Amino acid sequence: MQDLETYCQEARRGGASAVKVIDPGSVVTAAWVRLKCQFGCPGYNKGYCCPPFTPTWEQTRSVLDTYERALLFHIRVEHRPQREQIYRHYFAMLVDLEGRLFKDGYYKAFVFLAGPCRLCRTCASLEDKPCNAMNRARPSMEGCSIDVFQTARHNGFAIETLSERTAVQNEFCLMLVD
Repeated sequence: MQDLETYCQEARRGGASAVKVIDPGSVVTAAWVRLKCQFGCPGYNKGYCCPPFTPTWEQTRSVLDTYERALLFHIRVEHRPQREQIYRHYFAMLVDLEGRLFKDGYYKAFVFLAGPCRLCRTCASLEDKPCNAMNRARPSMEGCSIDVFQTARHNGFAIETLSERTAVQNEFCLMLVD
């Protein structure tokens, strides 16, 4: 197994603004996070990577508790026409990084992304069919009841709510390692 700094550098080259090795115990889960998805997000119940298909806060907490290290990724995304392409590229890089970690001996590697799945225009869940991209689809931190704001703050990142949709977005993703 390699030192995690190699993977941190690779993530930075792939678009991450910052990457930190963190203790999974610093990741905050809470029941209220799922409510924000259910009552406030148009993606609720419209994709396999969103609630109610994703783990509850208790299930997520129990998974987190089986890990000793994680990587917390930060990306700043400006409001511009290419924003969706930036997200797709960045998330693909993180899923590829998960695969590389696995091949390098970190067999428990698993990444949580940010926001709704962007792999298919329409999720197969709406037609009760299996996921078309199960090998690449990953749930979001918030979709698994992770309090992204408090988790980021616990790990030294500044994050605030946005007052305008056109503001620079600070997104976080989490890679469970071992």
